[in-house]
Amino acid sequence: MMERLSSRSLPVEWAPEVDPRGLSIGIVHLGLGAFHRAHQAVFTERAAAMTGESRWGISGVSQRSASVRQQLAPQDGLYSVLTRGLDSPSLQVIGSMREVSTAPEAPAAVVARIADPAVAVVTLTVTEKGYRAVAGGGLDLADPEIQADLAGRPPRTVVGQLAAGLIRRAETGAGPLTVLSCDNLVANGPFLRRLMEDYAAALGSVRSRSVDGRSVLEDGRQSKLGTHGEPAGERAGVVAIGSSSGNLAARLAGQLESTRFPASMVDRIVPATTDADREEAARLLGVRDEALVVAEPFIQWVIEDDFAGARPAWERAGAVLTEDVAPWEQAKLRMLNATHSMLAYLGGLRGYETIAEAVRDVELAELAGELMTRDVVPTLTPPEGLDLAAYGTSVLERFANPALKHRTAQVAMDGSVKLPVRLLGTVRDRLEAGAEPRIASLAVAGWMVYVATGRDANGRELALDDPQAARLREAATSAGPGAAGLVDAMLSIETVFDKELAADKVFRSLLIEGVSSLQSD
Repeated sequence: MMERLSSRSLPVEWAPEVDPRGLSIGIVHLGLGAFHRAHQAVFTERAAAMTGESRWGISGVSQRSASVRQQLAPQDGLYSVLTRGLDSPSLQVIGSMREVSTAPEAPAAVVARIADPAVAVVTLTVTEKGYRAVAGGGLDLADPEIQADLAGRPPRTVVGQLAAGLIRRAETGAGPLTVLSCDNLVANGPFLRRLMEDYAAALGSVRSRSVDGRSVLEDGRQSKLGTHGEPAGERAGVVAIGSSSGNLAARLAGQLESTRFPASMVDRIVPATTDADREEAARLLGVRDEALVVAEPFIQWVIEDDFAGARPAWERAGAVLTEDVAPWEQAKLRMLNATHSMLAYLGGLRGYETIAEAVRDVELAELAGELMTRDVVPTLTPPEGLDLAAYGTSVLERFANPALKHRTAQVAMDGSVKLPVRLLGTVRDRLEAGAEPRIASLAVAGWMVYVATGRDANGRELALDDPQAARLREAATSAGPGAAGLVDAMLSIETVFDKELAADKVFRSLLIEGVSSLQSD
């Protein structure tokens, strides 16, 4: 078998732009998936190469699966990015990933690294569902994982990890931190700050809520052991720092005052890596890369220039630093991401396996264009320098890239948390303007039929990968007769549709029309 990529086996001609051995860790990244490795890590590598700075190595944390650690650790953190465009593919080996861990396996180590005085920035790509928020934007305090973190276990949610790390930094005087969300969320920086403030408020009331609540906190502190045998709460710096959770909450609240949460917008298509991709990369590299990621040539990062301290010179690598990310963010979420979702649901129902196949369907391509021009563009105020018409054209051209095998099933994941961010804002704005958001409503109807039908036009199963899968299935199976029955059942899911939107007669009528046409198609 071909030798595996590592610092020892890497051919010298494929050496990273910066020497990994000279990098110290200054960034913690939560949510170590393919997107981060193809996006923020690439910007960070380029910035280090441009400036010669050696303090911005990355400590990457996978929130769930150990597979990323198993891919990267034997390779000394090295991996390659295979860029697929219309021309021949290109390859780049990245060396900025200096440490890899899995949160459930080493929660205390994650907290300790966030608290490290050398760390100045924490970035996140944990997807919309990873924040554990309710529909209105606050923290879901009923979530059992959030409750467990509040009760004192070594934290396993991103909010709990950040809270524990900030508390530790407050105690040790490690200095302020910048927490930079890179997920597709409206005003993702302020959104995350609110979640942290909600957590701090809840932490302050943990002991005073009830006798049972106090018992849970104490039991969690006494019975759960860390990886080295010490009380896990003490090692994580969560519950056994001093006295009451009220003190912890006060420390956290104080630290949040100096922590910065800039907003950001990220853009790059990163499909799932296939065996064919790995074979091509191995042919180019001469060694086997188990951590390969694939991406399109286009890459963009817009960041609010609001940092608590030092940061990489990402602007040297092509990132845009600005005072206002919102116009960029809205254009991307409502044009690119919304169109992506619509093509995933309508294309998936028609039996297309990839987004590129769906865009080659003339009818779906026309609908995608109409979604942007008729429904989305009237709701946007474009940032300076962005031509919305040209941007919409480029979106469809990127989706049509035949070299990218971006699966409709992959894009269709987590619809219950994606739709409110990508599509429902457009629907609301058009309704408030007295217009009928016909195409945007058809996209939402596509999601409803995708959930309810579970099969494409060829009879193949459409997997429902969603944090609310059980509730969605229950609503679909208990729906009344006809298109109206399904629409009413799905509109009743208040974690997706707020009461005002669910009660809108125009929206309901458009949904019924869309569901009916899709069911008969």
